[in-house]
Amino acid sequence: MALSQLGQGQARIVLGRTEEGLALLDEAMVAVTAGEVSPFPSGIIYCAVIEGCHLAFDLRGAQEWTAALDHWCEAQPDMVPFSGHCQRRRAELFCLHGAWSDALGAAQKAEQRFLAGDRDAVYGAYYGRGEVQRLRGEFDAAEESYRQANQWGFEPQPGLALLRLAQGKPIAAQSLIRRAIEDTDPPTRRGLLAASVEIELAAGEVIAARTAATELITLARETSMPMAKAMASQAEGAVLLGEGDPAGAVTRLRRAWRIWQELDAPYEAARCRVLSGRACRELGDEDLALMEFDAARAAFLELGARPAVDAVNSLSGQNQGHSARPLTARELEVLRLVAAGKSNRSSPPSCT
Repeated sequence: MALSQLGQGQARIVLGRTEEGLALLDEAMVAVTAGEVSPFPSGIIYCAVIEGCHLAFDLRGAQEWTAALDHWCEAQPDMVPFSGHCQRRRAELFCLHGAWSDALGAAQKAEQRFLAGDRDAVYGAYYGRGEVQRLRGEFDAAEESYRQANQWGFEPQPGLALLRLAQGKPIAAQSLIRRAIEDTDPPTRRGLLAASVEIELAAGEVIAARTAATELITLARETSMPMAKAMASQAEGAVLLGEGDPAGAVTRLRRAWRIWQELDAPYEAARCRVLSGRACRELGDEDLALMEFDAARAAFLELGARPAVDAVNSLSGQNQGHSARPLTARELEVLRLVAAGKSNRSSPPSCT
């Protein structure tokens, strides 16, 4: 019965009926957490439910069931299968929440579980490591991690396309992301759309970016998941900026910033502030634009996101010729407050 509910839930998520699908996945997990299912099918259900949560942008569900799987694996140390998958998902969540060192640690544990026999862990281990390396600006290391991930039969997207963009190769990035979107199934495609918007805009293809953003907006209207709504608002704000509507962009970006803050996703929240700063500059409010850039820089510095720091320095006119000195504990505390807008629920300044 639990496996039947799992299959029905997965099918509904693939068909875009995410609320129904997630409800069925929760029903399957009731039997698992009650101890009514034997260990091996329990592991299958745990991993499949977490995968379904990711496809449906159910961040809170993914966090809850990943933590539950972690405890379940600890209680069964001899159960090698599924333990690496758990670490892979932990790496993804750590990365989103800005705990990049922890993400690397989880990716390393996933690789160790692969060596112990959990073959399902290997792609995620290498891909998760590559994501952190890309965001930190360790491009050669990220390239190697994505190459190793690709050896296991899955194209490392959107990470590889975003790496090409960070390397100053927007056309190559565009080619990679377009092929990935064309060749994948609908739920996986939805996970590539935000990267597609970013890459198409960087390549000067505003119409293509609008098409991808519209698909995200439609998804956000059909689901209650905050992460989907944040991605859609951020994508629409970026496209409106590209279309010459900075006032409209600020409204969407402020909404996205709030949701990313509530989800504790500091990197994405800071990216919204960079876009807001650009919009404020186009509206003629240079002082507020610089404030937005400063807040974004503070978050990027704390994360260790060197390429993002360089990009925002270029926008704000900061000297990029010298490496930033290590920050004191007090400076980090102040920068955290600035990056958070003084509190998680306070709004960023408005330039409209």
